[in-house]
Amino acid sequence: MAASSTPDLRVELGRLVLKNPVLVASGTFGYVREMAGFVQISRLGGVIPKTVTARPRAGNATPRTVETASGLLNAIGLDNDGIDHFIAHHLPYLRTVGTAVIANIAGEDEDQFVRMATRLGQESGIAAIELNVSCPNVSHGLDLGIDARSVGRLVSRVRAACPQPIIAKLTPNVTDIVAIAASAAEGGADAVSLVNTFRGLVVDWKRRRPVLANDLGGLSGPAIKPLALRMIWEVARALPTLPIMGIGGISNAGDAMEFLLAGATAIQVGTATFADPSAAERLLNELPECLSHLGAASVTEIVGTLRSNRG
Repeated sequence: MAASSTPDLRVELGRLVLKNPVLVASGTFGYVREMAGFVQISRLGGVIPKTVTARPRAGNATPRTVETASGLLNAIGLDNDGIDHFIAHHLPYLRTVGTAVIANIAGEDEDQFVRMATRLGQESGIAAIELNVSCPNVSHGLDLGIDARSVGRLVSRVRAACPQPIIAKLTPNVTDIVAIAASAAEGGADAVSLVNTFRGLVVDWKRRRPVLANDLGGLSGPAIKPLALRMIWEVARALPTLPIMGIGGISNAGDAMEFLLAGATAIQVGTATFADPSAAERLLNELPECLSHLGAASVTEIVGTLRSNRG
């Protein structure tokens, strides 16, 4: 039975309130300015510019991306202009985009994360901070993200130093994702983003060399969707009060519905943007019809309602 009116798309992730659950993932939407000709940015639930680090980074050597079966392997290495340039040049524009801006930051250690969050906490126009403790292509980041106690301690310290809502972006390259998410929640995270890329390797057998200059990279795209869904479902069932941003192979409204049912409160469109820059807005246009198909009057009504076949 279809819902009688347009479904309510508003969602809440702890202290973060969004007009709808459709966002774009960090690293796939530039600094947002670049995408203004393709997407009506103000319609999106939020935007997450590329990761910001304390100092400018040139990133890894090339080649640093390669297509795989139903996916993309990348080792960009957090190429960015640094926090000073972000605040001076990019943030003034981001304040004008008409939707929530979530700043994604990566530090080389806990102290650097805290210093960056403190600076951004003093700036207007930032709705939340996403902590990138999960990048597999730079030193320190992955080491921090695979230790539950380190993640919890980092979130706690950033939460104490920064007034904005805190989202911990977690790596899937761990034995127990629930333990990491639980530690982030205990540290005071308003939400977690699940998941970042899976470590992978592409081989040029004729050269007997990896294709990427960095050897290993992070796998994203449709190939990882079943893995991301499994992790979201596990975390949502174990930690039902912890809001989740779902990421991993989402390219249409049907994909988004799967993530919402599995337990995500909101979703981020990432790799799909490279093939279709308007993917997030197209998904948003399709979402109300999908919700109405289930007779849902709101997004929140379906979050976490996936039922197990095993009872």
